[in-house]
Amino acid sequence: MIPLSRKSPVSPERCNLARAVNEIGDRWTLLILRSALYGLRRFDDFQSELGTPRTILSGRLRSLVETGLLEKKMYKVEGKRARPEYVLTEKGEALRPVLIALTQWGDVWLDSDSLPPVSFTDMQSRQSVRTAFVTAEGREVPSENLRIVLRR
Repeated sequence: MIPLSRKSPVSPERCNLARAVNEIGDRWTLLILRSALYGLRRFDDFQSELGTPRTILSGRLRSLVETGLLEKKMYKVEGKRARPEYVLTEKGEALRPVLIALTQWGDVWLDSDSLPPVSFTDMQSRQSVRTAFVTAEGREVPSENLRIVLRR
C-alpha cells in the first residue's frame, strides 16, 4: 500500500504523466487514438465509428497532427478529389502498450462477467500476452515493488 502523502513527489507542471494527460487525456482524443491503433485512417471512418461531432473530430485530428501523434497524408480514389488520411507516427504508435494496458484494466475491472471482446497474443506462439513492468534484464517486477526515484 502506498503511504499517505500530503503532496505528489513532483509538481503537475513538471510531471510527464500530467503533461501526457493534457495532450491525450480527453475522451474523443483517446477514442480516436484507439481507432487509429485498430487501423482507421479516414475522417469519415472515424466519424462513423465514434459518432463524434464533425467539428470536434476535425479539431481533435488537427491537434493530434500538431502534437506529432498522427501524420496527415493525402490519398485519392479514382473519380474523387484528394482527401487526407491520418496515419499514426512513431510517437503515436508508442502509445500502443499504454492503450493495451488500459484495455486490459477494463477487461478486469469493467467487464469481469464475460470474455473480453478482444485479446492480445504473441504472433508466433499465439499465447496471450499482458502488459507488465520489466527490468532492462527482462525480469518482471510486480507493481507493488516499484519505487519512485526523484531526479532533481
